[in-house]
Amino acid sequence: MTADTAAPTASSGNLVRTGGPKEDSSWLEHVLGWTLVVVVAMFVTQVGWL
Repeated sequence: MTADTAAPTASSGNLVRTGGPKEDSSWLEHVLGWTLVVVVAMFVTQVGWL
């Protein structure tokens, strides 16, 4: 296996999606994300880590 076949490049035309944030994120993802932030903050304060 050569370096050309092991790591696809952007010049080949085939972009590899990594699962990162997309341009068209839905509002549900934002709501769930902020809900997770609030729940973690509540847990941290209840346990006494802050």
